[in-house]
Amino acid sequence: MGGMGFPSIGRGYRAGVFTVVLALGYAGAWGDTIVLKNGHRISASNVVEMADKIRYETSVGELSLPKSIVDHIEKGSYVSSMAITPPAMDGVAGGNGGEIERAVIHGGAIDREYIAKLESETRSGSAAARMDAAVAHHAAANFELAHGDMDHALADGRTAVMYAPEEPLLLMDVGYLHLRRSEYRQSLDYLERARRIAPSNPDVAKLSGWAYYGMNKLPQAVEQWKRALALKPDAEVQAALEKAERDQGEEEGYKENDSAHFTLRYSGNAEPELAREVLRTLETHYARINSELNCAPHDSIGVILYTQQAFADVTRAPGWADALNDGRLRVPVQGLSSMTDELSRLLKHELTHTFVEQKTHGRAPTWLQEGLAQWMEGKRSGEHAEALLEVYGDGHAVSLGSLEGSWMKFQTDEAIYAYAWALANIEYIVQADGMGDVERILERIGAGSSTESALRDVLHSDYGDVMRSSADYLRRTYSR
Repeated sequence: MGGMGFPSIGRGYRAGVFTVVLALGYAGAWGDTIVLKNGHRISASNVVEMADKIRYETSVGELSLPKSIVDHIEKGSYVSSMAITPPAMDGVAGGNGGEIERAVIHGGAIDREYIAKLESETRSGSAAARMDAAVAHHAAANFELAHGDMDHALADGRTAVMYAPEEPLLLMDVGYLHLRRSEYRQSLDYLERARRIAPSNPDVAKLSGWAYYGMNKLPQAVEQWKRALALKPDAEVQAALEKAERDQGEEEGYKENDSAHFTLRYSGNAEPELAREVLRTLETHYARINSELNCAPHDSIGVILYTQQAFADVTRAPGWADALNDGRLRVPVQGLSSMTDELSRLLKHELTHTFVEQKTHGRAPTWLQEGLAQWMEGKRSGEHAEALLEVYGDGHAVSLGSLEGSWMKFQTDEAIYAYAWALANIEYIVQADGMGDVERILERIGAGSSTESALRDVLHSDYGDVMRSSADYLRRTYSR
């Protein structure tokens, strides 16, 4: 990946040290979120800060923004191929609109006393007063969303709906927040209410398609996205529809099995007994990860078993990826007739991504995601410790900050190095103070903290400290 200073084979360490490819899982596309000063958020990859602008890539190509309108950039946000930007958050019907929003947000904070004043005025029973209170909570929710505080954003969004239950934008706002939290059924509850009030609103259909896709209901997702496009052209919806139609075309003849927490589809070329073993193995891993991370996904998790060719055609994942999790666990199993240790580890790796996505609301950086997924599947750093120490000692180690964002365009040697370093840092954290620290770090990220702030709060260490401590741990544990 250009400009990041990754070591290549033969520079900074012995040639061939990292030539053995790891059994890499792939957690979808992990990119960045550009947060504008007006609260709008843009999911992007390969974000580059220049002198006067921000350059970035989306599904519609390379774009740029004036730096003056950007508030901040959240590194390592989850950007699955289904990541769709929210509806416009302006223009709530009625009320005093912009005046209230300016009064609610000032000095970089939410004026709760002002909101309380507006709420007290609703006791008169005035419809205008109720709308003013709704607009105030709506503004607070947008501010909290822009700063990554999903829990409080959802609370304010729901309160806004309580004061103005027939306002479609407020309903869509809450529906979108539930989508960001991978709470698809809850999202549909609000979106269906919005659809009854505004049946021709394209954003309702757009977000509904995302919810149905997350629930593994491809026909409904395709139907909603087609409806959204008929109402208004949208490049993001077009890309999402094409992906869903590829999935639907491939899976049309697939068989289906269910378990308590999974919906499994598999090609007729796969063994039925293998499908049953996959479900049993996943349920075992689900219970273990649930106990380790103290969280659980809200909806049934989709799992697709492919032939090798179908996996490549449908996912278009990098050649070094052995599986993919983009909200659904996609695993090639060609040639297998029963569960193997390698497949079990791969399933646990990919399932870990789903739990971390749920716990952090999609805000965990790639290095933490991939390091923890490898740890959970049972990998340890012994194989690559010597090479990592050599890279670190020579001053060629890549910072954790550089490993927050997307790894999509990594070459094989870059990906292997990134996975090995990510595992080493998680291994150090777990061995030093146990999984409890990892859980607390994830909780703080989910509550809106940056990853480095979460590390400071829990470990009292910044990125540089963690890297030094990880190198010391590798030296003590694995050096001969």
